Amino acid sequence: MLKSGAILWLALLACAAAQQEKKPEPSPGQPQVRLNYLNVCTPSADDQAEIKAAFAKVVAKPAFSRDYEISRGRATLENEPESRFVRLRRDFAADSPLLTAQYSLSVDAQNTLETLVLRMRDPKQFHEVALEDRVSTGAVQPSSLLGIQTPISHIQLERFTKGSIVLARCPNADQSAYEPLFRQATDIMSQYRAALGLRSAAFRSDINWLNTEQAAKKPHPAASKPETK
Repeated sequence: MLKSGAILWLALLACAAAQQEKKPEPSPGQPQVRLNYLNVCTPSADDQAEIKAAFAKVVAKPAFSRDYEISRGRATLENEPESRFVRLRRDFAADSPLLTAQYSLSVDAQNTLETLVLRMRDPKQFHEVALEDRVSTGAVQPSSLLGIQTPISHIQLERFTKGSIVLARCPNADQSAYEPLFRQATDIMSQYRAALGLRSAAFRSDINWLNTEQAAKKPHPAASKPETK
């Protein structure tokens, strides 16, 4: 009888310890952490439709105001190669559904990255759409990208009330169904390169700065020594 009572007592102690180790439920005042996973390789039909709708709003002939801003510089991030960039921001005309267009061209030791971000004036459906393409640094001069139909490799749609929608190139996935979206994004990038006046004199000097900086990074061949007789 004593042995049975001791076993029952130990079982009660184990149960009490387990209840003490149980993590308390978060109180109503504490924020809950939620993780959203993006299917960037094969977005759903609904996500594709939203990307198409966003493209329909930005393909119209851009009409800019006289306001613009050009900047250039270097960026250093921890565990990332140093990069050099040139950025151009232009404001759309007051009657345009778009608010601003920002174009960026950056170069690091591995890649030359071209980005176009278009922001909406009324962000009820979406806030901005970003298009991105990249080539290996050294394959072409940065200024040469302005005249090349470089395929877009990354499309991102930012929304205020919902999660982002992303479509990215994935070499190991069958993305034949998404080629029309990639082609349309590439056409939009080409259209805005021309509309932003990236080849004009106002922007050419900054692009040439990237060319000069890239050339300075390349090792010069050692001078050959004269043969000794």
